[in-house]
Formats: sequence, structure tokens, C-alpha cells
Amino acid sequence: MTRPATRGGRASADRLARLLNLVPYLLARPGIEIAEAAHDLGVTEKQLREDLELLWVCGLPGYGPGDLIDMAFDGDRVTITYDAGIDRPLRLTPDEALALVVALRMLVETPGVANREAVERALAKIESAAGDLAGAPVEVRLPGDTARARELRAAVERGRALRITYYTPARDETTERTIDPLRMLMVGGRAYVEAWCRRAEAVRLFRADRIDAVTELPERAVVPPQARPHDLSDGVFRPSADLPLITLRVGRGERWITEYYPCERVEADGEQWLVSLRVTDLGWARRFVLGLGPEVTVVAPAELAEQVRAQAVAALDAYAVPTGTADPAATGVTG
Repeated sequence: MTRPATRGGRASADRLARLLNLVPYLLARPGIEIAEAAHDLGVTEKQLREDLELLWVCGLPGYGPGDLIDMAFDGDRVTITYDAGIDRPLRLTPDEALALVVALRMLVETPGVANREAVERALAKIESAAGDLAGAPVEVRLPGDTARARELRAAVERGRALRITYYTPARDETTERTIDPLRMLMVGGRAYVEAWCRRAEAVRLFRADRIDAVTELPERAVVPPQARPHDLSDGVFRPSADLPLITLRVGRGERWITEYYPCERVEADGEQWLVSLRVTDLGWARRFVLGLGPEVTVVAPAELAEQVRAQAVAALDAYAVPTGTADPAATGVTG
């Protein structure tokens, strides 16, 4: 059994955008050939046919035969015969308008959102059109939107260089760094500042809750032309061939790690699984394995197995009877 880790968030968002664009495109081009439409939309014919199949079950609430988008096929040509009202101006109920206002307010508060001004303009228009919603008592708080995250976001928006004190748990060390911020991000409910790190001479991600102190410098942030933002569509951690590869034998109770961590290989080995994954360093891997419990055995590398064994022995030694302390049971002394 081999199961590489995959995440479908980006693919789902791309498909939603295609579907929203597909109906008005086909309405304007009745009887268009599927091959031509696929070329115009930048997808394969196979993908377009799959999107058209999905449209069959899209439409208005009620979702009965008269509510769903309908199409007619003539050989390799397609025509939208019922658009489920997608060509009519959108009219929101008060509940729908309030939900949209909340969503837009959350988007405005999300670090790293492009075209924030456009979102604010759309929010103002909806609140104005909805009347009573302009002053709706709705407070939006994002997970991870701490005072530190808000301080960082303000500094990033002002375009200033920052001096930070940063804790790196993988190495259990605190360092002083001067960074030139590129953007703020919210990933997995945590806020990050992505910046050019002058110490590392590379683009780095810094978690807001691991920044112990921050000082906004008077100088402007200057990002070198070679600096490029990370592609975070698959999450913050990006396994690569230059990172250490570890292999663990896990029991049934610890199989959950294959759902939470990107694994290169997952193979059945009787009642147990052999799991291979990349880690930032062996220090992090040692703490990770020790926290998993007795159903996990390190298969490779040998260095990690020895580190885990040594720390486990040291922990057990801490519970041993100190040298020179008599055992009451051995001397017959009772309390």
C-alpha cells in the first residue's frame, strides 16, 4: 500500500471558479463544440466533460428537475437550455445578505488578502443596499488573530523592516533576526509573516505566536528581486528530498499520523504499518516519536533510533531510587 499525501483545497477552488464562469460562457455560445470551449477555458476536454456532468446537479434550492441547470448535447456540441436563473440580477434575503456581510468582514480581517480595497468597496455596497446591516452588531474574530498578529500586519502594511526575537522549537533556540516582510498569511488557523530574512539570506515563514518581541525599524522593507513567496497550497511544511527521511513501524492506535502528516510511503506490514515521511531535522523527529507512545518503533535511520532509546533510558533513570537511599522494604522499616 502506497499512499502519497494529497490535498484538494486548491483544486476545489479552481474548479468552483471554472463552474461559475462556465454557465455564462456557454449561454453566450449556444451549440459550441466541446473541444473549442475546452481550448478557450484552458482545460482538457475530459475535464470540461466532468465539469458539465457536475452542472447537471447544480441549481436552485429545491433541487428538483425544474430547478437544476439543464443542457442539450448534439454530438460534440453543447447548449445550455435552462440556466436556473443565473442570468437574473441577484436578490438576497436579509439572512443571505447578513451571511455575505460576515464573510466579507472576515475576508477583510484575513492577513495577506490581495485587493483588500476591492473587498472593502464590495462590503460597503452590500451594507448600503441592505440598509439595516450597515450597523449590524457582528464582530468577526479569526483564529490566530492575536494582538501580535495585528501588530505585524500593521507593520507589513506600512512597509517597514522589522527586528524580531523568534523561537524555533525544532532546534529549541531563540534568535534575533532582521526581516523585510513580503506579506501576512493565515494558514491552518495560525498567522504567519512571510519575509526576507537577512540572517538566512532567504525567504522564511515566521509564526506570529513564536515571535517573542518585534521592533518596527525606521527603514523601509527592501525585498531582493530574487525573493519569491512560497506556494502554500499544500500547507506550510513542504517536504523535499534534502530533508531527513524517517521510517516508523506503527500500530493501529498511531495510524492517525498518516492523516496529519505528509507521508512518502505507507505500507502494510501485518497488523502494523511502515510509514516513511520527511522531517525538518532529527531533533524534531525524536520529540515527535517520544510523544507517540509504545506502539511506534523507529526503523530508520539508526541515529534516530539511538537518540530515542537514549532519551527514553534517561527518562526512566530519573525515576530510579537515588544512590545511597535505602529501600524501606529491604531494611524491614515500615511507616
